[in-house]
Amino acid sequence: MFPFKKYLVLAVFLCLLSCQNETEDQDNHIDGTITNTSPLTTYLQRVAMVPTVQDNVIDGSSYCTIKLPYTVTVNNTQIAVTTKADYQKVIDNINANGYDDDIVNISFPVTMVYYNYIQKVIPNQADFKELIDYWNSYPDLLSKINGLNIHYPITINTYNSANQVATSVTIANDQAFFNFVKNLNSSSYIALQYPISITDYNNQTKSITNNLEFENAIKYAIDYCPENNISTIDFTATLTNGSWDIPYYFADSEKTSLYSGYSFVFKSDQSLVATKGGISETGQWESTVQYGVRELKINFSSAGLGKLNSSWKLFEFNSSQIRLRNVSGSTQYLYFEK
Repeated sequence: MFPFKKYLVLAVFLCLLSCQNETEDQDNHIDGTITNTSPLTTYLQRVAMVPTVQDNVIDGSSYCTIKLPYTVTVNNTQIAVTTKADYQKVIDNINANGYDDDIVNISFPVTMVYYNYIQKVIPNQADFKELIDYWNSYPDLLSKINGLNIHYPITINTYNSANQVATSVTIANDQAFFNFVKNLNSSSYIALQYPISITDYNNQTKSITNNLEFENAIKYAIDYCPENNISTIDFTATLTNGSWDIPYYFADSEKTSLYSGYSFVFKSDQSLVATKGGISETGQWESTVQYGVRELKINFSSAGLGKLNSSWKLFEFNSSQIRLRNVSGSTQYLYFEK
């Protein structure tokens, strides 16, 4: 197909997105296209992951959960775990007496459900320990974002630039949403149809009307839902430990390749050294907290690295990943990774 026709189809798709409220109800508009690498897309997939934190007192892993129902024994008391409410029975038994061993013994076999909906039957304690040890060897995996529930069904408009096909799909539940995102490729453009109703961790129902509102709701869940904050590490200590690469940079469009091959070292004296091909440039960094929001200010003098100069707001981080954004004007994103 001639390139002109390919771009014409994409233009028509984008026009349909921007003009939809002229042909449909004003409350059913579509706002903004995203791709499989867009931050919002990856965050939404994590919202749609399997809930795995609630039974950590039993399985000790945030990347898998034991499929209900099953039975455990704690301090010689057998507990039937048939609903999520029964996790509290296990906790209550552990806390009832300070002189018990508090070991949770699982009655095998059980079925484990991974964060990505894959299931596996575990026949005995030895296989269970091997599985948990495996997941715990990856402490920096970005796990499920808890505290935000999407009200389904939702509708997503899609365009495939490889075959110039535009269509829409209805998503019925979290598993379908997770798999939809997983199967997106570099040729896929998607647009969520708004409004979308969600419930936050305070059990408040809210109407989301655009991409930025959805991203802000996810940020709120990351910051305030206790199930997303099960480990505490210091940001400055993490930042100044080792060197970092830039796996993702977005300013109007994705421009990650501008910083391919660079390594960045944040020093404790607040100097920031960027090195590529044996050539280094030194800038400055500063981290502050303004109204409860962590900011990372970066300053370089050269034109190339100076594109990173901003007071970036922290979205989330762990020991090996730091995700920043700037929402003044058009939203920009900067990720660091070890």
